[in-house]
Amino acid sequence: MVKFMKATLKEKYEAKKITVDEALSMVKSGDEIVVGFCALEPATFLSKLHNLAGKVSDVTIWSALTLGNYPYFSDPNLKEPFTNNSWFFSMPTRKANSIGNMSYSPANLHDGFIRKLQNKRPDIFIGTVASMDEHGYFKSSLSALYEKAFSEAAKLVIMEVNPRLPQVWGDTEFFIDDVDYFIEVDRPVPVLPDIELTKDEITIGEYVATLVNDGDTIQLGIGGIPNAVAKAFMNKHDLGVHTEMITSAMAELAESGVVTGKKKTLHKGKMIGTFVLGNQRLYDYINNNPSVNLLRGEYVNNPLVIAQNDNMVSINTALQVDITGQVCAESLGTKVWSGTGGQSDTALGAIHAKNGRSIIALTSTVKNGTVSTIQPVLSPGSIVTLSRNNVDYIVTEYGIAYLKAMPVRNRVDNLIAIAHPDFRNELYMQAKKFEII
Repeated sequence: MVKFMKATLKEKYEAKKITVDEALSMVKSGDEIVVGFCALEPATFLSKLHNLAGKVSDVTIWSALTLGNYPYFSDPNLKEPFTNNSWFFSMPTRKANSIGNMSYSPANLHDGFIRKLQNKRPDIFIGTVASMDEHGYFKSSLSALYEKAFSEAAKLVIMEVNPRLPQVWGDTEFFIDDVDYFIEVDRPVPVLPDIELTKDEITIGEYVATLVNDGDTIQLGIGGIPNAVAKAFMNKHDLGVHTEMITSAMAELAESGVVTGKKKTLHKGKMIGTFVLGNQRLYDYINNNPSVNLLRGEYVNNPLVIAQNDNMVSINTALQVDITGQVCAESLGTKVWSGTGGQSDTALGAIHAKNGRSIIALTSTVKNGTVSTIQPVLSPGSIVTLSRNNVDYIVTEYGIAYLKAMPVRNRVDNLIAIAHPDFRNELYMQAKKFEII
């Protein structure tokens, strides 16, 4: 009897290697495709996807926080054959939305993708992974947000393999048998450039720091204000991290000994997140670092999980708030700017945690001081990202407004007090006019 040897991992991998053009040929009319999140988007595949125009029809692509400006959604002449949906807008997808090539799909981070799967499973999932290890596993190194959920449900799974990606621990492993095809690529890992902080952002960070104690567990959003907040934490001790996005500032805090996780009540000693985006120093820090774990978004951002962190502090920013505490963080009037993301998840989790806090921080004005971000009512069509019921503090460069369990009259007084002085009288007059107070 002839005995057949089981194929080695290397042989399996070689047999599954295809070109990007071969991957494109697998897309059929009517397919739904979900692509990897943010820095794990399959850039090589997406950069050629527009070549299918005229060959297929009715193809739907789902994405979130897309970094590249790809022709399949940026070309105004390509409204067919692609229908493009995004759970979180970026600059390229905002532009695509303005020309009618992209539609926003409202979703909370912790359950939006699961709800999508309850509607329809994808035909194809295509993402990006780091190189295979000696055991036949590939890590989705910069995101565990939805990669597992969609790949497990998809009929066809394709991965671009980029050897430049870091190896990150957590629920990030894909075994070779769970992927149908691999496309080898070699491109720089997307980075988020460091931006110099403004004077107002630094002041806001210092105010927020007064609301955070040694040993607290923090969640930070994205942008200048969250970075300024992190800088203001440099004199803190034993902070923990449970956050959707692991940022460059968090790596700096960990390397400086500020973030240790020693006082956490959930995942003690671990920095927990669901995706990563930042500078190269961040990627070097998380590479093969057992103290950093990426877990699925449906777990990390579940308010019931977040609430298990004693002393949990949710710190996010906003585009506009009204004088009763309603928060708009995702639209400029009716125009979608970003997305709901995890803001309501983390705030809700934090206020139900033992000694937890929900904080919103923003500058008091925009457009060179000509427009107040604190308004008597939100601009018409604005999306309420965070209910006023779930905000404890709102912070500007003029101070801290305490809102927790406050009646409307007190909220109005406290918020007007941290508005830019040029707008305070008008805000009070409008509050009277609209019978808010």
